[in-house]
Amino acid sequence: METQRSKAMEDSLTREEGAAADAELAKAIMARRFHPSLLGPEAWEGYMFSDLKIRIKESTDLYGAVLWPSAMVLCHFLETNRDKYNLTEKNVIELGAGTGLVTIVSSLLGAKVTSTDLPDVLGNLQYNVMCNTKGRCKYTPLVTDLIWGQEVEQRFPRATHCFDYILAADVVYAHPYLEELMDTFDHLCQENTQILWAMRFRLDPENSFVDRFRERFHLEELYNLPSLSIKLYRAWRKDKSTKDQGEAAA
Repeated sequence: METQRSKAMEDSLTREEGAAADAELAKAIMARRFHPSLLGPEAWEGYMFSDLKIRIKESTDLYGAVLWPSAMVLCHFLETNRDKYNLTEKNVIELGAGTGLVTIVSSLLGAKVTSTDLPDVLGNLQYNVMCNTKGRCKYTPLVTDLIWGQEVEQRFPRATHCFDYILAADVVYAHPYLEELMDTFDHLCQENTQILWAMRFRLDPENSFVDRFRERFHLEELYNLPSLSIKLYRAWRKDKSTKDQGEAAA
């Protein structure tokens, strides 16, 4: 009985410590955002990364043109872990770039970024990227449309388009193109590619997508932020020998 009581106390302390760490990290991430002191003719939100102020214009009539907290989580991770995940001179592609914050921060960290999203959000994405990277970055990001699952092989042939990192923030939610997104990840992720993917959990599609994702990729949890309902993952593809070994064991 005493052993059970001690174990319960240890578990309780661990949960409390985890909750405190989650709250502290979430607070640090959300502190990156600031609002303009004076309202002007154009609505925008401000963010601080790489010791620079980033101004993001949102277009609230489009989901892809609103900045979600997952993007801030991914940007915070990239900046605070730049020694381990060094983006300098790396080829990076962002899927579902939205308002462009992840693209901008990656560019400020020295990456050669290809920023992609649907055609109807490219105008706002291009505006934000250009306003915040011009004169600040060694490499000007390439902003281009990408419809998941459509002409991905033709647009990004694997022989000539080798990415060191695939970045994605909040691309998985209750939309009808999850299989196309999976196929896009699969095509773009080569042997030496790493995926850094922040996701907010809302409904069952997020959980089932993660389960299917694990069938094709190794998955490591880097952040777990229950207070924001967000997890950050690192992933890399399973090679053929790994799959063969798994099938043999089964």
